[in-house]
Amino acid sequence: MSEHRPSDQPGEYDEFDEIVDAATDRDPDLAVIEAGSRTLRAQAGPAQGDGVPARPEDPEVDKALRTVEQELAGRWGETKLDPSVTRIKGLMDVLGDPQRAYPSIHITGTNGKTSTARMIEALLGAFDLRTGRYTSPHVQSITERISLDGAPISAERFIETYGDIKPYVEMVDAAQEYRLSFFEVLTGMAYAAFADAPVDVAVVEVGMGGTWDATNVIDASVAVVMPIDLDHTDRLGSTPGEIAVEKSGIIKPGSTVILAQQPVDAAQVMLKKAVDVDATVARAGMEFGVVAREIAVGGQLLTLRGLGGEYEQIFLPLYGAHQAQNASVALAAVEAFFGIGAQHARRLDMDTVRKAFASVSSPGRLEVVRRSPTVVLDAAHNPAGARAAAEAITESFGFSRLIGVVGSSDGKDVRGVLEALEPICSEIVVTQNSSFRALGADELAAVAVEVFGEDRVQVEPRLDDALEAAITLAEEESEFAGAGVLVTGSVITVGEARLLLRRR
Repeated sequence: MSEHRPSDQPGEYDEFDEIVDAATDRDPDLAVIEAGSRTLRAQAGPAQGDGVPARPEDPEVDKALRTVEQELAGRWGETKLDPSVTRIKGLMDVLGDPQRAYPSIHITGTNGKTSTARMIEALLGAFDLRTGRYTSPHVQSITERISLDGAPISAERFIETYGDIKPYVEMVDAAQEYRLSFFEVLTGMAYAAFADAPVDVAVVEVGMGGTWDATNVIDASVAVVMPIDLDHTDRLGSTPGEIAVEKSGIIKPGSTVILAQQPVDAAQVMLKKAVDVDATVARAGMEFGVVAREIAVGGQLLTLRGLGGEYEQIFLPLYGAHQAQNASVALAAVEAFFGIGAQHARRLDMDTVRKAFASVSSPGRLEVVRRSPTVVLDAAHNPAGARAAAEAITESFGFSRLIGVVGSSDGKDVRGVLEALEPICSEIVVTQNSSFRALGADELAAVAVEVFGEDRVQVEPRLDDALEAAITLAEEESEFAGAGVLVTGSVITVGEARLLLRRR
C-alpha cells in the first residue's frame, strides 16, 4: 500500500519553532503573555458565543484530541488530492451509508460558502430542525468543522467519533491503493456524527471542486452554487467556465439549484448541467435577490426577495454587500428545502426569519476583535475575496488610515490580493503564519513592494511582531484617531491572529 504523501511534508498543525515570547512590556490586549505555550492553537480561546471553541480544559481530553489531530495530520493533506471518490464511497459502504440517513443541502463555489452555510444552518434551526453543518477549513479548532445545532461538537465527541470509525477507516485503507486522506476521514466522521445525533438536515460545504470532492457522496435535494472565480486553478481549471464544470458535479437529478450571481461562462455550464439532470434552477437577480440594503450599527438592514415573496427589515450582523448576497442565497436555499418555489409560493414566517438572520455570526469574516484601534480579521485568500473585503471595509468602517497585515499560503495569487488591498491600505505589514504551506515573508514582501512601493511595506516574519507593528502604526499619531488594522490573506493567518488578539 502506498502512502502517496511526500515524506518531507509535515502535517497541517505544525508547532512554532520558537516559544511565543513573554510580552510583559507590550500592550496586554495584544500580546500572548503565557511563555511556554507549545503552539498557537493551544492557547486560550475567544469570548463565548462566537462559535469558535477553545482548547479543552481537561488535560486528558486535550491530550487525546492532540493525538487524533496528529493521526489525521499524518494522512494526505487537503492540498494533496487524488481526484476520486472511490475511497470515501468505500468508507461510507462499510459504515452503512450514514449520509443517506438525512436530507442534505450541498454548497459549492469559490467564495462565501462558509458564511452562507452558517446562515442556512441558522434559518433551519430557527424552524426547529436539528442541523448538522460540515465546513472547512477551520479558524482555530478542528472541531469547528463538524457542528450540531449551530455549535461545534465537543472535543470529547470528536474523539469518540474518530474512535468509532477508525477500525473501518483502517479496513478501507488496507483495501485501497492509497490511504484515505485527512479530508476524507473528517468527512466520514461528519456524516457518521450526523447520523448518530441524529440530525433532521445536513448543511455540507465542499472541500474543493464538486464532482470528485469527498463530500459528494450525498444526494442533496438542494445544491447551492456560490460565486465562481479563479482559485485552485492548477486543479480545477483556468477560467470560471472550466472551474464550473467540476463544481456542477454536486447537482443531482431532480434537485433544486440555487445559483448565486456568476460569470457568464460559469452560469452557462451550471444551467446546462441542470437541464441535463432535470434539476430546477433559481437564479440570483431573477427568482431571488437583494431588494434593498442599508448600513446599520453592527451590520446591515436588508430587504430580501425570496422564492415565496419579500422579507423586510432583516438585520444581518455582518458587513458588506457580499454578505447581503450570501443572505439572499441562504434564504432561497431554505425556501427550496421546504418546497417553496414557483409551484408553491408562500412566504416563511417573517419573525422567524428575522430572528435567525440576527443570530448569525461568521468568525474570521470581517470580524472586529479589538477596538482603539479597531482590528478587523478577514480570511480572504484570493483576489475576489480581497476585493469584497476592501469594498466592505470602505463602506462600513470609514477608517482615516488602514494598516494591512497580510500572510498568505504558497501558490496563491498574492499579487491579485495585494492589488485589491492597495487602494484602501496606507501601509502594509507582510508576515507569515506557522503552516508549512505559508509563503515566506520575504517572498511576499517582494511582491508587496512592487504593488505598494518600498516606503509603504514593512516586513515582520513573526505574526505577533507583525500585529504589534501594525497596531503601533495605527496608534502612533493623534491625527489618525480613526485608524484601523486589517488582518487578512489566509484562514490560518486569521485564526492565529485571532488567538494572539483573543477577546476578553
